Amino acid sequence: MNRTLILLSTALLCVLTSCICCKSTENKSKSATTAYSSESNKVITGADQVSSYLPLLKGKRVGLMGNQTSIVGDNKEHLVDVLLREGIDLRFAFAPEHGFRGDVERGEKVSNEYDEKTGLPLYSLYGGNEKQDSIVNSIDIMIFDLQDVGARFYTYITSLHRVMELCAKHGKELIVLDRPNPCGDQVDGPVRKDDKFKSNVSFHKIAMVHGLTVGELAQMINGEKWLEQGRQCKLTVIPVKNWDHKTMYELPVIPSPSLPNHLSVRLYASLCLFEGTEISVGRGTDWPFQVVGHDDPIYGDFSYTPGEKAGMVKHVEGKGKTLYGLDLRNLDPNKQQFTLKYILYFYNKMPDKTKFFSRAEFFDKLAGTDELRKQIIAGKNEEEIRASWAEDLKAYKQMRKKYLLYKDFE
Repeated sequence: MNRTLILLSTALLCVLTSCICCKSTENKSKSATTAYSSESNKVITGADQVSSYLPLLKGKRVGLMGNQTSIVGDNKEHLVDVLLREGIDLRFAFAPEHGFRGDVERGEKVSNEYDEKTGLPLYSLYGGNEKQDSIVNSIDIMIFDLQDVGARFYTYITSLHRVMELCAKHGKELIVLDRPNPCGDQVDGPVRKDDKFKSNVSFHKIAMVHGLTVGELAQMINGEKWLEQGRQCKLTVIPVKNWDHKTMYELPVIPSPSLPNHLSVRLYASLCLFEGTEISVGRGTDWPFQVVGHDDPIYGDFSYTPGEKAGMVKHVEGKGKTLYGLDLRNLDPNKQQFTLKYILYFYNKMPDKTKFFSRAEFFDKLAGTDELRKQIIAGKNEEEIRASWAEDLKAYKQMRKKYLLYKDFE
């Protein structure tokens, strides 16, 4: 009797243990599936897909256009370190406007030097010269990996064009490691048409908010034959996975000292026009491109005093003065779209409007036209101004569709 009871108890214990183990295994399986599903939906940049481009580089002499945004993986390892560890024959890097490590002020000269960490030779891409030709001619293949922010006046896309120009001229292949456009959910603003307004801040005949990744723009530059003499660059784009133009993307590394967070990136296109005026956009504070002000209480109750911050020392509007204006820091970044309301607000508030466009020529280059400035002076409202560029914007959108690599937001 006792033996029978013991056997029954043992059998029951085994059944219970088995059920518990099955439940545990089931939970683990669900967790693993969830983790895999989450991972499968993660945005994977071109640079993260090392196995896709490494075979293209083996046995080749390689050059790179990159900076601090050229990172690989969750650990944010610099692309240079990855390539060197993998035995790639990396010969040099071109540095864009803010330098290889992203600590150079806007408009400041980027000098030729060496990367302190790796000893890699660094060269400036500013100003065409024979040295750039000889540098590119000494390699087999170029890599471009810079994080753009989606506005025509952000000069990283000018750097893209110059790299493509050099590669096309010397018959070198270019690999673009694509990254999401954090403002890729919109296309807006005037389209530059007249070469009279072509400059580093308005290099292409595209909308002010262009709605392209650098990979898509590279295809447009080739397809529209915008390179000198109609040349085309031998181009390979490693596209982003799990991203489209409806997907919001917060940059993992700041692209320049004055764009320190997602909100500043989303407001940048609307506020950058102020750089053709004396109005401050918060340089020299902890909130660049999130506050706007000038030295008169007429502009608003909010006040701040710009000083000196890393990467914002020489070109600080209103340094040391109390400025009054708008505090935009609490806005929802993902809801921000390009608008003229801020520029019109300050223009209409200014007592002596003849002083507003203190750098009129630069304002026109940023806008890609002088029509916007003239319309503001004429007292046009935002709706009237938008109507004036509607047809050009429609034509640009049609052209843009030919080069999209990702599902559009419309």
